[in-house]
Order: sequence, then C-alpha cells, then structure tokens
Amino acid sequence: MFIWFAAVSVVLVAVVFRSPAVDYRTVILGSVAPLLEAVLGGPRLLHSVVGAVTVLALVMALTTRRRILRRRMLGIPIGIMCHLVLDGAFARTEVFWWPVRGLDFAAGQVPELEHLAVSLVLELVGVGVGIWAWRLFGLHQRERRQLFWTDGRLHLPS
Repeated sequence: MFIWFAAVSVVLVAVVFRSPAVDYRTVILGSVAPLLEAVLGGPRLLHSVVGAVTVLALVMALTTRRRILRRRMLGIPIGIMCHLVLDGAFARTEVFWWPVRGLDFAAGQVPELEHLAVSLVLELVGVGVGIWAWRLFGLHQRERRQLFWTDGRLHLPS
C-alpha cells in the first residue's frame, strides 16, 4: 500500500502548507517509512505519535544552522504524520500512544495489513489521486517533472 500513502500525503501537504519550498520527495519517503515495520511483525515506533515527534526533534536537532537541509528533511516527519492519519493509527490507542499507554508494542500486524480488502481499495483510490495530482501539478510538462525529480518541488496552482 505505497501509492495511497505517497499520493494522498503529497496532495494533503501541498493543499495545507501551500509552500513551494517543501521537498515532496521526503514527504513521500516519510509517508511510506512506517510500512517497514511490517517486517518487524507489527506496529512499532513509527506508528506512534511519539515516534513522529521524535523524528521531528531529530531533524530539528541535526540540521541546526543548515536551513536548506532542514527544509528538505522536514518532509520526513511530516510524511510520517500523514501516514498516521491515513492508516487510522490513532484508532488503536495502544499503538498511537506508545509508550504512554505502556512499553509493550501492540500485538498484531501493522494497520495497513490487518484489513487487506480495504487496503486494496485505498490503493486504487491512491492511484486515482495520483493521476489527479499529476494533472494538478502539471507533471505532464517536462520542466515541472524535472523540478520535482531534482529539487522535490511542485508547481502549486493558484
């Protein structure tokens, strides 16, 4: 379930922040990063609000006096936060509020794999959102596509 998180996160961040300086490549990276926890057998740090805030704090701490790098890297925690919203992690208290609700990680699979049929439908919706975003951001134009690939920026419509 990559396309759902990647496409919808980019659109959400573009619509909410309306900033031409966001590196949307790192937003995509952050939005799919929690999926790696499926390999660990269940939701872990990146499915919790504490994990997302920790990644944000690390980015802020490690990029002191490096504004351009900070601007690029801020997309990662923003993408993780989008993932938490888009997969409904907040609905599982023991996952979302780890370690506040206890130090043991929640039992079960990551939310994306628990309901496979719903995930497949969302992935199809993600494809539709991706096609719409391609047109919205004018990525059919070579120079706009190049801007995205080289700088991670998108042309935001007025």
